[in-house]
Amino acid sequence: MDCVGNSMRQKLETFTVKTCGAGLYELTNEIERRVALSELATGLVTVFCAHTSASLLIQENADPDVRRDLNAFFRRLVPAGDELFTHTAEGPDDMPAHVKAALTLTSLGIPFNASRMMLGTWQGIYLFEHRTAPHIRRIVLHILGT
Repeated sequence: MDCVGNSMRQKLETFTVKTCGAGLYELTNEIERRVALSELATGLVTVFCAHTSASLLIQENADPDVRRDLNAFFRRLVPAGDELFTHTAEGPDDMPAHVKAALTLTSLGIPFNASRMMLGTWQGIYLFEHRTAPHIRRIVLHILGT
């Protein structure tokens, strides 16, 4: 697509997500709504999780077993209370949460067209909470386009 003569615009948005502990929390509809309200038709939305013990994923949103299995896998991969870790300032799940965040992503870039994200049929955007206690997580959107 040729964008010559189109001026790029941008919008910065922040919202929070209240978690109930470890798990995947779908953000797709909230991000889609904010992209549509941006009045930008074509561009890129960057989604950023402003935390070190939570992360972001694009994953299947059709079968809840996928989310359950991902949680089970990460719990097995990096178990809470592992004697390997010395950083336990906020409990036995503190350092495992940091490791899980390091293995995943804190930002995602998703193209959009006609003010709709160009996700695949079964793709959804998730906040991946790695701590067992409830938290309020801050998500930043940078919407850039024409």
